[in-house]
Amino acid sequence: MNEIKLGLISLDTSHVIAFSQLLNHKDHAYHVPGAKVVVGYPGGSADMHSSYSRVEGYTNDLRDNFGVTIVDSPEAVAEQCDAILLESVDGRAHLELFRKIAPYGKPVFVDKPFAITSADAQAIVELAREHKVTLMSSSSLRYAAGLTEVLEKAKEEDGAIIGVDCYGPTPLEEVMPGLFTYGIHAVEMLYSVMGPGCVEVSTRSNADYDLAVGIWKDGRVGTVRGNRKGNFRFGAVIHREKSTQFADVSAHPKPFYAGLLEQVITMFQTGIEPINIEETLELIRFIEASNESALTGQTVRL
Repeated sequence: MNEIKLGLISLDTSHVIAFSQLLNHKDHAYHVPGAKVVVGYPGGSADMHSSYSRVEGYTNDLRDNFGVTIVDSPEAVAEQCDAILLESVDGRAHLELFRKIAPYGKPVFVDKPFAITSADAQAIVELAREHKVTLMSSSSLRYAAGLTEVLEKAKEEDGAIIGVDCYGPTPLEEVMPGLFTYGIHAVEMLYSVMGPGCVEVSTRSNADYDLAVGIWKDGRVGTVRGNRKGNFRFGAVIHREKSTQFADVSAHPKPFYAGLLEQVITMFQTGIEPINIEETLELIRFIEASNESALTGQTVRL
């Protein structure tokens, strides 16, 4: 197949460099073939320090070390590529950026978080349907080898999954509250194991930790523990009918991003979305409800 020309929109996250290394450097130990980053739009959010403070450095790196053409608008990116990686670290920006590129009808991967409100998430999906855009959003942790390999190695005699306890770091960002910023990684692991179907969530939070407990419609329970103190590793304890497996996700040598990009590039090649977009909408609602529960102390229905 011809190599897919990729465009990056918003160069304010380390993902743009990590992705370009895996895609453009064929000598990388975990090189992901089939696509190359060729064009980018700097973007950035003026009211978010972790966004605007990094745009210049990443833009220069991509231009000088990866040969990426830098353009002055999202539309210019869409015109010069075959598929788009919408990378803004600021989830608030995703709807407006997507609105500008959706009319081009090119496949789009939206980096985490897909959106930070259910309303924005639904609006993105409606635009994608209107313009027939193949669409995917995911955290890299959903496809981390340390998790997927444990799931794949389960035996029939272990029985069905009855629950999971996921954990990971959850530093906070004022403009993207609660689990939306980094806690979404552990939530993606939760949904990778449990699938959709959560009906309610109850979350307790203090300065150092978050604990979100989700109840699925079939009675299964899944939890997310977010740490702002202690170790900052990712992992999960997967409970089955007759066994329990531990996934030390951070211990695996394969980069998280490699597993994600394998899925993204396959989608760009085939036009088949690997995640049902309704699950992505539920995941955003899970975090929204979790944040509400953390504030009120009440259980919140999805």
